[in-house]
Amino acid sequence: MELSGEERLARWGPGPWLEEPARIEWRFEGTPCLMFRNPLMGHWCGYVGVAPGHPWHGQSYDELGDVEAHGGITYAQACGGEICHAPEAGEPEDIWWVGFDCAHWGDLSPGMRGHDAGYRELLTYRDRHYVAAAVEGLARQAADAQAQAD
Repeated sequence: MELSGEERLARWGPGPWLEEPARIEWRFEGTPCLMFRNPLMGHWCGYVGVAPGHPWHGQSYDELGDVEAHGGITYAQACGGEICHAPEAGEPEDIWWVGFDCAHWGDLSPGMRGHDAGYRELLTYRDRHYVAAAVEGLARQAADAQAQAD
């Protein structure tokens, strides 16, 4: 569910999230990447897709303990719902998505409007540029894990 700018303003108040999209898909060095905004709280979540045969494919997020991501890995599931994509030519459909969210200690989720302004000033909004860089770092780790397995 993508909220309009007016709905975001009413729900979350002013901020950079008003001009950002709700979803971004791209390929980084051949790896499917996805960013999705949590529709309730407004923070970004970032994901990379790994194909069958990849060492992460089919692993639960708590089995990926040595993988580094913002706040740690908090998601690992098959393609489904909002966390899915249209495979490109030659790309398998059985993609396993591994990801993280930006709703941890020190992160500002736009939906945290109930907190006083002094508290909000201590938090950092993780914008689309920050999250895209973190997703690409996760994609590099996925490529390294595949190279070590080969």
